[in-house]
Amino acid sequence: MRLGVLDVGSNTVHLLVVDAHPGARPLPAHSHKADLRLAQLLDDSGAIGDDGIEKLVDVVRDALQAAEDKGVEDLLPFATSAVREASNADEVLARVADETGVRLQVLSGAEEARLTFLAVRRWFGWSAGKLLVLDIGGGSLEIAFGIDEEPDAAASLPLGAGRLTAGWLPGDPPAPDDVRALRRHVRAEIARTVGEFARFGAPDHVVATSKTFKQLARIAGAARSADGLYVQRELKRESLEAWVPRLSGMTTDQRAELPGVSDGRAAQLLAGALVAEGAMDLFGVESLEICPWALREGVILRRLDHMGSA
Repeated sequence: MRLGVLDVGSNTVHLLVVDAHPGARPLPAHSHKADLRLAQLLDDSGAIGDDGIEKLVDVVRDALQAAEDKGVEDLLPFATSAVREASNADEVLARVADETGVRLQVLSGAEEARLTFLAVRRWFGWSAGKLLVLDIGGGSLEIAFGIDEEPDAAASLPLGAGRLTAGWLPGDPPAPDDVRALRRHVRAEIARTVGEFARFGAPDHVVATSKTFKQLARIAGAARSADGLYVQRELKRESLEAWVPRLSGMTTDQRAELPGVSDGRAAQLLAGALVAEGAMDLFGVESLEICPWALREGVILRRLDHMGSA
């Protein structure tokens, strides 16, 4: 059957259409994206304003039309940290439902981490052993660890690349003092969670997902997206540590000229790099592998599992 997953994230609203059935690998059939940047549309009270809600409604309508055009039989709509943390989340959800008929399921941070972990586990299989999974989104950092399909530990921290850029790095390029302050903040937040994971022992394999990690790996020399899903892509901490001071001295336009960096993500790349560097350092990770599957695939796999057991 043809499934669609509608991901209302902090940076983008992304419709992924796949052909799938229980027991089979989901095959991508279509992708429809809109850069909405909901996290940046919050007002001083933490609410998404009327203009932002109207934009979201329009984008959801466009995604619904794309899903219909592509023959989607079952749509799985969800929202992550930007909607979850908005002070008027109930109003946003009600407006979207009333005006489009789409009822967004708001995932908790822990649910995001667990579903992303499921996708990574299915991608790498049981032979990968104990997995440590890192995922930097626009609003949050998800961390999960475990040996099964359900992680033994999962955490979500307010360390998304978009959130941190807006709140900590106003300059272009940012002031060195602002970069140092953000670095201290990131590491303090991550350090609070390290002990929760350390008690389970060392991972056998460390994996990262998300656009931020993919772009950091690409500028550090990993293969292009055009080279295909099955090319192994790694990010070494040594390479990342060398790139952080270079990124901090660049303007947004200069970062956008780097290989694999999109215009829409260039402004957030430094904050994402500081989070990635901090996580790899504090968790003692020298190298990690990039996984092409993440939260959207986890949502699809969970739906297929439920269909198979029905």
